[in-house]
Amino acid sequence: MITVAQTPNADDLVWQKSVAKYDHTRAAILNSVDRQAEEGPFLLNWDSLKKYKVPDWYQDAKFGIFIHWGVYSVPAFGDEWYPRKMYIQGSPEFKHQIATYGPETKFGYKDFIPMFHAEHFDPQAWAALFKESGAKYVIPVAEHHDGFQMYASKLSDWNAAAMGPKRDLVGELADAVRADGLHFGASSHRAEHYWFMDSGRAFPSDVQDPKNASLYGPAHVAPQGKEPGTKGVLHPDAAYLNDWLARSGELVEKLHPELMYFDWWVEQPEFQPYLRRFMAFYYNEAAKRGQQPVLFLKNGATPEGTVVLDIERGGLDHVDPLHWQTDTSVSDKSWGYVKGDTYKSPESLVWQLIDIVSKNGNLLLNIGPKSDGTIPDEAVSILQHMGAWLKINGDAIYGTRPWTMYGEGPTKTVAGSFHDTATSPYQPQDIRFTTKSGDLYAIALGWPTDGKLTVHAVSTGGFRVGEVAMLGSTAKIRWSQDADGLHLQFPQQHVGMYAYAFRLTPAK
Repeated sequence: MITVAQTPNADDLVWQKSVAKYDHTRAAILNSVDRQAEEGPFLLNWDSLKKYKVPDWYQDAKFGIFIHWGVYSVPAFGDEWYPRKMYIQGSPEFKHQIATYGPETKFGYKDFIPMFHAEHFDPQAWAALFKESGAKYVIPVAEHHDGFQMYASKLSDWNAAAMGPKRDLVGELADAVRADGLHFGASSHRAEHYWFMDSGRAFPSDVQDPKNASLYGPAHVAPQGKEPGTKGVLHPDAAYLNDWLARSGELVEKLHPELMYFDWWVEQPEFQPYLRRFMAFYYNEAAKRGQQPVLFLKNGATPEGTVVLDIERGGLDHVDPLHWQTDTSVSDKSWGYVKGDTYKSPESLVWQLIDIVSKNGNLLLNIGPKSDGTIPDEAVSILQHMGAWLKINGDAIYGTRPWTMYGEGPTKTVAGSFHDTATSPYQPQDIRFTTKSGDLYAIALGWPTDGKLTVHAVSTGGFRVGEVAMLGSTAKIRWSQDADGLHLQFPQQHVGMYAYAFRLTPAK
């Protein structure tokens, strides 16, 4: 077993004492993790892990659902970082907390748990909506930075099966999702919990009560003037890292997710040997079960080609030969549900999906359910509209691969993380390409006012067109091709919405 030598401080020792009752279970899971990590076919080194191949089923799927749902949906204020910000003196969340619930010595984050009922949670209805949306996989957050597990765990009493709803929420959803023929995944944001509640140590609060240590964690305070997330500022000790690995292993052994998502901060140097242990274990365990797994990581946490790169709220401005993914949310302010949030338009999200797919990526689209287990009407409407578009145009999305160029047009995509709303609205002259079974799909991101469109790249790219059909239309499409491009006449009858896909069959 590989460990990182760190000297625990007083906060670490208090936390370790608070979770000592789980030592035997933790050790058993870690032994299982390390045993399977050593059995192959993947071994505990990067050269072996670089042999990982992104499965075809995932590359074909293109579209998945992300779910941020937890205790933070009870206050429903600010964003899903409420459990951290409510302890930051002077913040809007701090002021709201005191004005609404009283001082943090009397009412802390833990006191929201009995208010988290999930009384209207219907996993079958959720799965049906996700299937209607056209999504092919579903990834709920199993544990967010707040340290509250949304599944039945043997490593903590602070979980939804033991407290609050007293239901294995993620486990129930896994069964419903699979029953509807969708792929199931799980997300862990546990790494950041090492410091997430640290502001509660700056003034009298329940974070400092040793009775709450197993929920609030070590709650490490970064050196003055340093942000906790800064690389190298905080150094998790071996006990915390092994607990992170055990929780990750428990998720895999309990739920058998085909997809695993880790949020940021696992790229910290201390996590590297633990990531290798997890990856070899996860890939080997999946192979044993006949699964083809997908693991998402950010920020270059591992060598290229060992996982699928995830770009948060952003994208690329080019075709990447390695398959990648964007995760973003239907809502603007928060990943979790908050009152008064605003929502993106279905049109903009359909455009984003098309642009991402043309560049060899997938879209993981997040929703934030309310604490009672209902999905906001705005999110439901967005998913239904996306499903309606995909029902007509899915042939140009599912199972496709990128062409030699992603597209053409006047609108330039702003690349990079946290830029997904920076791109200007697309125009009909913005075209995106995908390919499948020898056909080329040209997707116009709008309906031209005069019904005419020239796609220049078809000719410059050397594609000789034999037939043209518009998805969703039975009309015969008038077209011609010359050195300037493919000239298309849209049908008189307007069909569909948002974007319009043409199937171009090559000339024989």
